[in-house]
Amino acid sequence: MRGLFLTLALLSSLFSADLPWLHDYDTAIKQAQKEKKEIYLFIGADVCRWCDRFKEMTLSKKDVIARLEKEYVLLYLSRDRHKIPNHFTTQGVPRHYFLKSDGTIIYEDRGSREADGFLSLLDEVELKKAH
Repeated sequence: MRGLFLTLALLSSLFSADLPWLHDYDTAIKQAQKEKKEIYLFIGADVCRWCDRFKEMTLSKKDVIARLEKEYVLLYLSRDRHKIPNHFTTQGVPRHYFLKSDGTIIYEDRGSREADGFLSLLDEVELKKAH
């Protein structure tokens, strides 16, 4: 059990080192309104191989990091540890929500994508916002 805790703590620290993740929905809303940005909400789980794969293969890439930091307030909520508002689906993680600064859902998706696929998803979100 102790080994599992240490592994989770290490993965958590590695995950949070590259991007400035918030872990509270209300704080993210306030920050998005202040910065005039939208929110990228990534819902995962503490033990989820697809979430880990997404973090390692996609969220560690410099071009993905640069784009997310430029365009979004970043919110990561683990269905195992964080309070997640009821209107978000927490089954089938990883889940990706793109929100307006007031919390309105612009676009949602799920699954682990490699960097190029995730950048394409960000392009899809931009198209959705334009309509």
